[in-house]
Amino acid sequence: MTDKLGELATLIRSKNAGPFMLTFDIMFDDPDIYVRVRDAGVITCEVIAKLYSRPPGSVNIYWVDAALAGKVSFPRPVIQGSLEDTDMHAGQQFCPLLDISVP
Repeated sequence: MTDKLGELATLIRSKNAGPFMLTFDIMFDDPDIYVRVRDAGVITCEVIAKLYSRPPGSVNIYWVDAALAGKVSFPRPVIQGSLEDTDMHAGQQFCPLLDISVP
């Protein structure tokens, strides 16, 4: 049986980490669900890179056990505020994460 990450996480959000980086927070309120997702191997640099068309080496993933949260960061495809920027505050960039299947 698998569940979607969007169903398991309490909050998934995206935002700028300065004008050059995107960051994503994946937060849980249940320690067992947090460990299930963290240990499932479904949130990897390769998976995130494929979802966002970024080089795997540019993706950083951090798990913070004390906060029951994961953080993903990588360079923005375009600089915040540039003419090509379609999401100035990066608030809508989290959506592809919602459909990640978690065993």
